[in-house]
Amino acid sequence: MKNYINKFCIVKLTTVVCLMLTAVSCKKEYKDPNGALSTDVLASARGLTGVAVGLQKLYSAGRASVYFSAVEANGFLTNELLLSNSGNIPELQFFTGGSSVDGTNTTLGFLWSSSNKIIFDADNVINGAMNLADKNYASGLIAYTSIFKALAIGNLSEYWEKIPSGTGKNVSFITRAEGYNKAIAVIDNALGVLAANPLSASFSSNVPAGINIQNTLYALKARYALFVGNYGLAMTAANLVDLTKYSTFDYDALTPNPIYDIATSTNNVFQPSNANLGLGGVYIPDPADKRLAFYTVPAATAPVARLKGFWTATTVSIPVYLPGEITLIKAEVYARQPDLDNAKTELNKVLTRKPADDTRFGLGADLPALTGTYTQSELLTKIYQNRCIELFMSGLKLEDMRRFNLPLTDRKRNFLPYPFAERDNNTNTPTDPTF
Repeated sequence: MKNYINKFCIVKLTTVVCLMLTAVSCKKEYKDPNGALSTDVLASARGLTGVAVGLQKLYSAGRASVYFSAVEANGFLTNELLLSNSGNIPELQFFTGGSSVDGTNTTLGFLWSSSNKIIFDADNVINGAMNLADKNYASGLIAYTSIFKALAIGNLSEYWEKIPSGTGKNVSFITRAEGYNKAIAVIDNALGVLAANPLSASFSSNVPAGINIQNTLYALKARYALFVGNYGLAMTAANLVDLTKYSTFDYDALTPNPIYDIATSTNNVFQPSNANLGLGGVYIPDPADKRLAFYTVPAATAPVARLKGFWTATTVSIPVYLPGEITLIKAEVYARQPDLDNAKTELNKVLTRKPADDTRFGLGADLPALTGTYTQSELLTKIYQNRCIELFMSGLKLEDMRRFNLPLTDRKRNFLPYPFAERDNNTNTPTDPTF
Protein backbone atom coordinates (compact mmCIF):
# COMPACT_ATOMS: atom_id res chain seq x y z
CA MET A 1 0.00 0.00 0.00
CA LYS A 2 0.99 3.63 0.06
CA ASN A 3 3.76 4.90 2.25
CA TYR A 4 3.02 8.11 4.12
CA ILE A 5 5.54 10.10 6.12
CA ASN A 6 4.37 10.71 9.69
CA LYS A 7 5.99 13.68 11.36
CA PHE A 8 5.21 13.48 15.03
CA CYS A 9 6.84 14.70 18.17
CA ILE A 10 5.88 13.63 21.67
CA VAL A 11 6.79 16.28 24.22
CA LYS A 12 4.67 15.53 27.28
CA LEU A 13 1.88 13.17 28.15
CA THR A 14 -0.69 15.91 27.62
CA THR A 15 0.85 17.11 24.34
CA VAL A 16 -1.01 16.19 21.18
CA VAL A 17 1.08 14.43 18.57
CA CYS A 18 1.60 16.61 15.52
CA LEU A 19 0.78 14.63 12.41
CA MET A 20 1.39 15.37 8.77
CA LEU A 21 0.68 13.01 5.92
CA THR A 22 2.70 13.11 2.73
CA ALA A 23 2.22 10.49 0.05
CA VAL A 24 5.33 8.68 -1.12
CA SER A 25 6.40 5.25 -2.31
CA CYS A 26 4.20 2.13 -2.38
CA LYS A 27 3.69 0.78 1.13
CA LYS A 28 1.35 1.76 3.90
CA GLU A 29 4.06 2.61 6.43
CA TYR A 30 4.44 5.75 8.50
CA LYS A 31 7.92 6.93 9.46
CA ASP A 32 9.70 10.05 10.64
CA PRO A 33 13.40 9.75 9.84
CA ASN A 34 14.16 12.81 11.99
CA GLY A 35 12.09 11.81 15.02
CA ALA A 36 12.34 9.32 17.84
CA LEU A 37 12.72 5.69 16.89
CA SER A 38 9.32 4.06 16.71
CA THR A 39 10.59 1.15 18.79
CA ASP A 40 11.41 3.58 21.60
CA VAL A 41 8.15 5.52 21.34
CA LEU A 42 6.01 2.40 21.28
CA ALA A 43 7.79 0.76 24.21
CA SER A 44 6.77 3.28 26.87
CA ALA A 45 3.45 4.38 28.34
CA ARG A 46 4.42 7.98 27.65
CA GLY A 47 5.20 7.37 23.99
CA LEU A 48 2.12 5.24 23.42
CA THR A 49 -0.09 7.88 25.04
CA GLY A 50 1.32 10.55 22.75
CA VAL A 51 0.55 8.49 19.66
CA ALA A 52 -2.94 7.63 20.99
CA VAL A 53 -3.80 11.29 21.62
CA GLY A 54 -2.52 12.07 18.13
CA LEU A 55 -5.17 9.75 16.73
CA GLN A 56 -7.93 11.98 18.07
CA LYS A 57 -6.35 15.02 16.42
CA LEU A 58 -5.93 13.18 13.11
CA TYR A 59 -9.56 12.06 13.25
CA SER A 60 -11.21 15.29 14.37
CA ALA A 61 -9.06 18.37 13.61
CA GLY A 62 -8.31 20.20 10.39
CA ARG A 63 -9.27 19.90 6.74
CA ALA A 64 -7.38 16.64 6.26
CA SER A 65 -9.18 14.97 9.18
CA VAL A 66 -11.51 12.01 8.77
CA TYR A 67 -14.29 14.00 10.43
CA PHE A 68 -14.16 17.02 8.13
CA SER A 69 -13.70 14.93 4.98
CA ALA A 70 -16.59 12.62 5.87
CA VAL A 71 -18.98 15.45 6.75
CA GLU A 72 -18.10 17.34 3.58
CA ALA A 73 -18.28 14.34 1.22
CA ASN A 74 -21.49 13.06 2.80
CA GLY A 75 -23.06 16.51 2.84
CA PHE A 76 -22.57 17.16 -0.86
CA LEU A 77 -23.49 13.64 -2.01
CA THR A 78 -26.73 13.55 0.01
CA ASN A 79 -27.80 17.17 -0.67
CA GLU A 80 -27.31 18.37 2.90
CA LEU A 81 -24.82 21.00 1.74
CA LEU A 82 -24.72 23.79 -0.83
CA LEU A 83 -21.44 24.73 -2.48
CA SER A 84 -20.44 28.30 -1.61
CA ASN A 85 -17.57 28.75 -4.05
CA SER A 86 -17.16 26.76 -7.26
CA GLY A 87 -13.48 27.67 -7.22
CA ASN A 88 -12.99 24.98 -4.56
CA ILE A 89 -12.44 22.16 -7.04
CA PRO A 90 -12.61 19.12 -4.69
CA GLU A 91 -15.87 20.44 -3.26
CA LEU A 92 -17.20 21.26 -6.73
CA GLN A 93 -16.56 17.66 -7.80
CA PHE A 94 -18.54 16.27 -4.86
CA PHE A 95 -21.31 18.84 -5.32
CA THR A 96 -21.57 17.85 -9.00
CA GLY A 97 -21.33 14.14 -8.17
CA GLY A 98 -21.24 11.19 -10.54
CA SER A 99 -18.08 10.77 -12.58
CA SER A 100 -16.87 14.23 -11.51
CA VAL A 101 -15.61 12.55 -8.33
CA ASP A 102 -12.50 10.61 -9.28
CA GLY A 103 -9.38 9.23 -7.67
CA THR A 104 -7.57 12.58 -7.77
CA ASN A 105 -10.04 14.30 -5.42
CA THR A 106 -8.23 15.56 -2.32
CA THR A 107 -11.24 15.28 0.02
CA LEU A 108 -11.56 11.65 -1.03
CA GLY A 109 -7.81 11.23 -0.57
CA PHE A 110 -7.85 12.74 2.93
CA LEU A 111 -10.72 10.48 3.98
CA TRP A 112 -8.87 7.41 2.72
CA SER A 113 -5.32 8.21 3.85
CA SER A 114 -6.21 9.63 7.28
CA SER A 115 -8.44 6.63 8.05
CA ASN A 116 -5.71 4.19 7.07
CA LYS A 117 -3.11 6.16 9.02
CA ILE A 118 -5.28 5.94 12.14
CA ILE A 119 -5.65 2.18 11.72
CA PHE A 120 -1.88 1.77 11.30
CA ASP A 121 -1.01 3.84 14.37
CA ALA A 122 -3.82 2.31 16.43
CA ASP A 123 -2.48 -1.18 15.77
CA ASN A 124 0.94 -0.07 17.01
CA VAL A 125 -0.51 1.42 20.18
CA ILE A 126 -2.70 -1.59 20.94
CA ASN A 127 0.16 -4.01 20.38
CA GLY A 128 2.55 -1.90 22.43
CA ALA A 129 0.07 -1.47 25.29
CA MET A 130 -0.22 -5.22 25.68
CA ASN A 131 3.41 -5.29 26.79
CA LEU A 132 3.06 -2.67 29.55
CA ALA A 133 3.37 -3.81 33.15
CA ASP A 134 0.57 -1.49 34.33
CA LYS A 135 -2.45 -3.36 32.97
CA ASN A 136 -4.95 -0.72 34.08
CA TYR A 137 -3.08 1.98 32.18
CA ALA A 138 -2.74 -0.39 29.24
CA SER A 139 -6.48 -1.03 29.33
CA GLY A 140 -7.17 2.67 28.94
CA LEU A 141 -4.74 2.94 26.05
CA ILE A 142 -6.32 0.02 24.21
CA ALA A 143 -9.90 1.15 24.80
CA TYR A 144 -9.30 4.81 23.88
CA THR A 145 -7.29 3.91 20.78
CA SER A 146 -9.90 1.36 19.70
CA ILE A 147 -12.49 4.13 19.45
CA PHE A 148 -10.54 5.81 16.66
CA LYS A 149 -9.62 2.57 14.96
CA ALA A 150 -13.30 1.57 14.89
CA LEU A 151 -14.32 5.02 13.60
CA ALA A 152 -11.70 4.85 10.86
CA ILE A 153 -12.80 1.38 9.74
CA GLY A 154 -16.43 2.44 9.92
CA ASN A 155 -15.86 5.49 7.72
CA LEU A 156 -14.01 3.46 5.10
CA SER A 157 -16.86 0.93 5.13
CA GLU A 158 -19.47 3.63 4.59
CA TYR A 159 -17.84 5.28 1.60
CA TRP A 160 -16.20 2.39 -0.27
CA GLU A 161 -17.57 -0.95 -1.47
CA LYS A 162 -14.43 -2.72 -0.26
CA ILE A 163 -11.76 -1.67 2.22
CA PRO A 164 -8.19 -2.79 2.99
CA SER A 165 -8.03 -5.90 5.16
CA GLY A 166 -5.16 -4.38 7.13
CA THR A 167 -1.94 -2.47 6.56
CA GLY A 168 1.15 -3.49 4.62
CA LYS A 169 2.38 -3.81 1.07
CA ASN A 170 -0.16 -4.82 -1.59
CA VAL A 171 -2.75 -5.59 1.08
CA SER A 172 -5.93 -7.43 0.13
CA PHE A 173 -9.46 -6.04 0.41
CA ILE A 174 -12.57 -7.14 2.29
CA THR A 175 -16.24 -6.24 1.80
CA ARG A 176 -17.71 -3.26 3.57
CA ALA A 177 -19.93 -5.59 5.65
CA GLU A 178 -16.78 -7.38 6.77
CA GLY A 179 -15.37 -3.93 7.55
CA TYR A 180 -18.25 -3.06 9.87
CA ASN A 181 -17.93 -6.42 11.57
CA LYS A 182 -14.20 -5.80 11.95
CA ALA A 183 -14.96 -2.47 13.66
CA ILE A 184 -17.32 -4.30 16.02
CA ALA A 185 -14.59 -6.85 16.78
CA VAL A 186 -12.18 -4.01 17.63
CA ILE A 187 -14.79 -2.60 20.02
CA ASP A 188 -15.49 -6.01 21.59
CA ASN A 189 -11.79 -6.51 22.24
CA ALA A 190 -11.62 -3.10 23.94
CA LEU A 191 -14.68 -3.84 26.08
CA GLY A 192 -13.17 -7.16 27.09
CA VAL A 193 -9.91 -5.50 28.10
CA LEU A 194 -11.82 -2.89 30.14
CA ALA A 195 -13.80 -5.60 31.90
CA ALA A 196 -10.62 -7.42 32.87
CA ASN A 197 -8.68 -4.31 33.94
CA PRO A 198 -10.63 -1.07 34.54
CA LEU A 199 -8.73 1.91 33.18
CA SER A 200 -6.70 3.86 35.69
CA ALA A 201 -7.24 7.46 36.80
CA SER A 202 -3.70 8.25 35.70
CA PHE A 203 -4.58 7.29 32.14
CA SER A 204 -7.78 9.35 32.14
CA SER A 205 -5.82 12.43 33.21
CA ASN A 206 -3.47 12.11 30.24
CA VAL A 207 -6.01 12.08 27.40
CA PRO A 208 -8.60 14.68 26.28
CA ALA A 209 -11.40 14.89 28.80
CA GLY A 210 -14.32 14.98 26.35
CA ILE A 211 -14.40 11.27 25.53
CA ASN A 212 -16.43 8.93 27.73
CA ILE A 213 -14.60 5.80 26.65
CA GLN A 214 -16.95 2.97 27.63
CA ASN A 215 -20.12 4.80 26.60
CA THR A 216 -18.57 5.65 23.23
CA LEU A 217 -17.62 2.03 22.60
CA TYR A 218 -21.20 0.90 23.24
CA ALA A 219 -22.60 3.69 21.02
CA LEU A 220 -20.30 2.84 18.10
CA LYS A 221 -21.05 -0.86 18.50
CA ALA A 222 -24.78 -0.10 18.25
CA ARG A 223 -24.18 2.10 15.17
CA TYR A 224 -22.15 -0.43 13.23
CA ALA A 225 -24.30 -3.39 14.23
CA LEU A 226 -27.30 -1.48 12.85
CA PHE A 227 -25.41 -0.70 9.63
CA VAL A 228 -24.58 -4.36 9.06
CA GLY A 229 -28.14 -5.48 9.86
CA ASN A 230 -27.35 -7.25 13.14
CA TYR A 231 -30.41 -5.84 14.88
CA GLY A 232 -30.23 -7.93 18.04
CA LEU A 233 -26.67 -6.82 18.68
CA ALA A 234 -27.55 -3.21 17.87
CA MET A 235 -30.34 -3.24 20.46
CA THR A 236 -28.17 -4.89 23.12
CA ALA A 237 -25.40 -2.33 22.65
CA ALA A 238 -27.82 0.62 22.49
CA ASN A 239 -29.38 -0.43 25.79
CA LEU A 240 -25.94 -0.23 27.42
CA VAL A 241 -25.41 3.41 26.44
CA ASP A 242 -26.00 5.84 29.30
CA LEU A 243 -27.99 8.60 27.58
CA THR A 244 -27.20 11.08 30.35
CA LYS A 245 -23.51 11.07 29.41
CA TYR A 246 -21.84 12.60 26.40
CA SER A 247 -18.66 12.24 24.37
CA THR A 248 -17.22 15.19 22.50
CA PHE A 249 -14.30 16.34 20.43
CA ASP A 250 -13.21 19.52 22.20
CA TYR A 251 -11.39 22.42 20.56
CA ASP A 252 -9.39 25.52 21.43
CA ALA A 253 -7.58 28.36 19.71
CA LEU A 254 -4.70 26.12 18.64
CA THR A 255 -6.94 23.29 17.48
CA PRO A 256 -10.13 25.00 16.26
CA ASN A 257 -13.47 23.45 15.44
CA PRO A 258 -12.79 22.45 11.80
CA ILE A 259 -16.25 23.13 10.34
CA TYR A 260 -16.35 26.59 11.91
CA ASP A 261 -12.76 27.35 10.96
CA ILE A 262 -13.08 26.24 7.33
CA ALA A 263 -16.74 26.79 6.43
CA THR A 264 -18.90 28.72 8.91
CA SER A 265 -16.50 31.58 9.57
CA THR A 266 -15.61 32.08 5.92
CA ASN A 267 -18.79 31.22 3.99
CA ASN A 268 -16.35 30.16 1.28
CA VAL A 269 -16.81 26.37 1.24
CA PHE A 270 -20.33 25.21 2.07
CA GLN A 271 -23.56 26.06 3.85
CA PRO A 272 -26.82 24.12 4.39
CA SER A 273 -28.74 23.42 1.19
CA ASN A 274 -31.81 25.07 2.67
CA ALA A 275 -33.76 25.56 5.89
CA ASN A 276 -35.19 22.03 5.50
CA LEU A 277 -31.69 20.52 5.73
CA GLY A 278 -31.91 19.37 2.12
CA LEU A 279 -34.98 17.19 2.70
CA GLY A 280 -37.92 17.10 0.32
CA GLY A 281 -41.17 15.29 -0.38
CA VAL A 282 -42.52 13.19 2.51
CA TYR A 283 -39.32 13.89 4.45
CA ILE A 284 -39.74 17.68 4.73
CA PRO A 285 -39.50 18.58 8.43
CA ASP A 286 -42.36 20.04 10.42
CA PRO A 287 -41.72 23.83 10.45
CA ALA A 288 -42.30 23.73 14.23
CA ASP A 289 -39.38 21.32 14.71
CA LYS A 290 -36.93 23.21 16.94
CA ARG A 291 -34.00 21.19 15.63
CA LEU A 292 -34.16 23.27 12.44
CA ALA A 293 -33.36 26.43 14.40
CA PHE A 294 -30.62 24.56 16.24
CA TYR A 295 -28.80 23.54 13.06
CA THR A 296 -29.45 26.58 10.85
CA VAL A 297 -30.08 30.30 11.02
CA PRO A 298 -32.13 32.01 8.29
CA ALA A 299 -30.23 34.33 5.95
CA ALA A 300 -31.61 37.32 4.09
CA THR A 301 -29.61 36.50 0.96
CA ALA A 302 -28.46 33.27 -0.68
CA PRO A 303 -27.82 30.79 0.70
CA VAL A 304 -31.21 30.90 2.43
CA ALA A 305 -29.78 29.28 5.58
CA ARG A 306 -26.42 29.32 7.31
CA LEU A 307 -24.71 26.88 9.61
CA LYS A 308 -25.36 26.93 13.30
CA GLY A 309 -25.44 23.79 15.47
CA PHE A 310 -22.06 22.49 16.60
CA TRP A 311 -20.13 24.78 14.27
CA THR A 312 -20.61 28.34 15.56
CA ALA A 313 -17.24 29.18 17.12
CA THR A 314 -13.61 28.11 17.36
CA THR A 315 -14.07 26.34 20.70
CA VAL A 316 -17.49 24.70 20.23
CA SER A 317 -17.40 20.94 20.91
CA ILE A 318 -18.65 18.36 18.40
CA PRO A 319 -20.40 15.20 19.64
CA VAL A 320 -18.92 11.80 18.82
CA TYR A 321 -22.51 10.51 18.91
CA LEU A 322 -25.82 11.95 20.06
CA PRO A 323 -28.27 10.43 22.56
CA GLY A 324 -30.92 10.84 19.86
CA GLU A 325 -28.94 8.55 17.56
CA ILE A 326 -29.08 5.78 20.15
CA THR A 327 -32.82 6.21 20.68
CA LEU A 328 -33.41 6.18 16.92
CA ILE A 329 -31.34 2.98 16.64
CA LYS A 330 -33.75 1.37 19.10
CA ALA A 331 -36.75 2.72 17.17
CA GLU A 332 -35.41 1.33 13.90
CA VAL A 333 -34.60 -2.08 15.34
CA TYR A 334 -38.12 -2.35 16.77
CA ALA A 335 -39.65 -1.19 13.48
CA ARG A 336 -37.76 -3.79 11.47
CA GLN A 337 -38.70 -6.72 13.75
CA PRO A 338 -41.52 -5.49 13.46
CA ASP A 339 -42.57 -4.33 16.93
CA LEU A 340 -44.45 -1.22 15.92
CA ASP A 341 -45.70 -0.16 19.34
CA ASN A 342 -42.22 -0.05 20.83
CA ALA A 343 -40.85 1.56 17.67
CA LYS A 344 -43.36 4.40 18.04
CA THR A 345 -42.54 4.72 21.75
CA GLU A 346 -38.83 5.19 21.04
CA LEU A 347 -39.48 7.57 18.15
CA ASN A 348 -41.75 9.66 20.37
CA LYS A 349 -38.88 10.09 22.84
CA VAL A 350 -36.99 11.95 20.10
CA LEU A 351 -39.99 13.87 18.82
CA THR A 352 -41.13 15.16 22.23
CA ARG A 353 -37.70 15.96 23.62
CA LYS A 354 -37.41 19.67 24.39
CA PRO A 355 -34.18 21.64 23.90
CA ALA A 356 -34.05 22.20 27.66
CA ASP A 357 -34.06 18.42 28.19
CA ASP A 358 -30.65 18.24 26.49
CA THR A 359 -28.50 19.83 29.17
CA ARG A 360 -25.30 19.51 27.10
CA PHE A 361 -26.29 20.79 23.65
CA GLY A 362 -29.87 22.05 23.78
CA LEU A 363 -30.95 19.87 20.85
CA GLY A 364 -34.61 18.89 20.83
CA ALA A 365 -37.57 18.72 18.42
CA ASP A 366 -40.29 19.68 20.94
CA LEU A 367 -43.03 18.20 18.72
CA PRO A 368 -46.23 16.37 19.68
CA ALA A 369 -46.05 12.61 20.12
CA LEU A 370 -47.32 10.34 17.38
CA THR A 371 -50.73 8.91 18.15
CA GLY A 372 -52.86 6.36 16.39
CA THR A 373 -51.76 3.42 14.27
CA TYR A 374 -48.85 3.42 11.83
CA THR A 375 -47.70 0.78 9.39
CA GLN A 376 -44.11 -0.47 9.37
CA SER A 377 -43.41 1.52 6.20
CA GLU A 378 -44.83 4.70 7.70
CA LEU A 379 -42.75 4.35 10.86
CA LEU A 380 -39.57 3.63 8.91
CA THR A 381 -40.22 6.76 6.83
CA LYS A 382 -40.49 8.84 9.99
CA ILE A 383 -37.42 7.22 11.53
CA TYR A 384 -35.36 8.00 8.42
CA GLN A 385 -36.68 11.57 8.41
CA ASN A 386 -35.74 12.04 12.04
CA ARG A 387 -32.29 10.54 11.57
CA CYS A 388 -31.71 13.10 8.80
CA ILE A 389 -32.79 15.94 11.09
CA GLU A 390 -31.33 14.77 14.42
CA LEU A 391 -28.02 13.69 12.86
CA PHE A 392 -27.62 16.52 10.34
CA MET A 393 -24.03 16.79 9.12
CA SER A 394 -22.94 13.76 11.13
CA GLY A 395 -21.57 12.03 8.03
CA LEU A 396 -24.07 9.15 8.39
CA LYS A 397 -26.78 10.04 5.88
CA LEU A 398 -25.27 8.22 2.88
CA GLU A 399 -25.42 4.93 4.78
CA ASP A 400 -28.98 5.72 5.86
CA MET A 401 -30.06 6.36 2.27
CA ARG A 402 -28.85 2.91 1.27
CA ARG A 403 -30.33 1.17 4.30
CA PHE A 404 -33.76 2.77 3.82
CA ASN A 405 -33.67 2.01 0.07
CA LEU A 406 -33.97 5.56 -1.17
CA PRO A 407 -33.68 5.90 -4.96
CA LEU A 408 -30.19 6.32 -6.37
CA THR A 409 -31.41 9.54 -7.97
CA ASP A 410 -31.70 11.06 -4.49
CA ARG A 411 -27.93 11.04 -4.07
CA LYS A 412 -25.01 12.08 -6.25
CA ARG A 413 -22.94 8.95 -5.75
CA ASN A 414 -23.57 5.65 -3.99
CA PHE A 415 -19.91 4.70 -3.35
CA LEU A 416 -16.60 6.46 -3.90
CA PRO A 417 -13.88 5.50 -6.40
CA TYR A 418 -10.52 4.46 -5.00
CA PRO A 419 -7.72 7.05 -4.78
CA PHE A 420 -5.29 6.90 -7.69
CA ALA A 421 -2.43 6.80 -5.21
CA GLU A 422 -3.84 3.50 -3.90
CA ARG A 423 -4.56 2.05 -7.32
CA ASP A 424 -1.12 2.97 -8.65
CA ASN A 425 0.62 1.14 -5.80
CA ASN A 426 -1.63 -1.81 -4.96
CA THR A 427 -2.54 -4.36 -7.60
CA ASN A 428 -5.36 -5.62 -5.35
CA THR A 429 -7.30 -2.34 -5.57
CA PRO A 430 -10.87 -3.20 -6.65
CA THR A 431 -12.60 -1.86 -9.74
CA ASP A 432 -14.25 1.51 -9.17
CA PRO A 433 -18.02 1.50 -8.77
CA THR A 434 -20.02 2.88 -11.69
CA PHE A 435 -21.94 5.23 -9.38
